[in-house]
Amino acid sequence: IERWAANPRPGNHWERDGYLPGRQPIGTGQQVSSCWAGCVEVESETEAVVGREFKIRCISCKKRGETKAITFVEWFFRAKADDAFRVIYYYQKDAPDIKDERYSGRLLWSGSNHTEDLQDVSIQITNVTEEDEGEYMCKVNRTLEFENHYYNINVSKFVQVTVVPKANRDVASIVSEIMMYVLIVVLTIWLVAEMVYCYRKIAAAGEETVLENASDYLAITSETKDNCLGVQAQE
Repeated sequence: IERWAANPRPGNHWERDGYLPGRQPIGTGQQVSSCWAGCVEVESETEAVVGREFKIRCISCKKRGETKAITFVEWFFRAKADDAFRVIYYYQKDAPDIKDERYSGRLLWSGSNHTEDLQDVSIQITNVTEEDEGEYMCKVNRTLEFENHYYNINVSKFVQVTVVPKANRDVASIVSEIMMYVLIVVLTIWLVAEMVYCYRKIAAAGEETVLENASDYLAITSETKDNCLGVQAQE
């Protein structure tokens, strides 16, 4: 029996058990690669709002995409006042089974569909109530099929869910909105300043043109007058 485990703690974390029933343990050269291929494990949101839908995300990526696998998942729930988890949901390839009557009609599958090789095993709760607050655990059981042996992996992930009566705005969204308004004000001031600058530049250029035209007119008038006086003197 081979085992990898981490001590349970509240929040998003995991523990992993691997064993090979009735078979020789996989050698070092056969260990699953540490590179995730085509799958990203994303942590779940943890704040649900009363009366709304809430998705509890649980993703367990298979480390070797080319290896065939059969997977099923069990979901457990533990309320604040409870000491132990209780099973509330079971799923294996298009066969959902709600184990707790309190979630009947409110618990939906939101993960991988039409495949035995489940990696996204998320669920969705509709019409959230205050009783849905607590710790959820998804326990993924995956059997990898190799050429001459099988290898079983159990992965458990925990999500601590809090239920609030009204949605709280994310700090990032508030900061983004403030920055957007600041940017709009700055751009408006810059645009007005550019318009004033261009107007003054055009006005100054116009005044210079008028002065040049007036000087040319006076020069022409003076020259014409001198010519007229010269003609009269000759007569």
